[in-house]
Amino acid sequence: QVQLVESGGGLVQAGGSLRLSCEASRMMYILGWYGLAPGKERELVARVTSGGTTNYADSVEGRITVSRHNDKNTIDLQMDNLKPEDTAVYYCNARRWGNGANYWGQETQVTVSS
Repeated sequence: QVQLVESGGGLVQAGGSLRLSCEASRMMYILGWYGLAPGKERELVARVTSGGTTNYADSVEGRITVSRHNDKNTIDLQMDNLKPEDTAVYYCNARRWGNGANYWGQETQVTVSS
């Protein structure tokens, strides 16, 4: 089993910044963040492989940066110039090598006020 411990999130005004962090209990192939906005399905925000390859949702390109620290099994999501539409419950995600099993962290609320 893999445990994911999230930190960060909260309430911020539009244009502000927040940082989300997630620590995995073991080394994983992919670490990422997904967002579940009201009335929508859970979607990828950003992810990074163990080799450093990153993927971002089009809606966050240029505003959000994902970074990974393999020595600590952590991933950070630096969110700048936040918009009200970024309001969502965010989930840390980890995927294993091989069978690609997915693991999810607990909910982290991000609310951006206009």
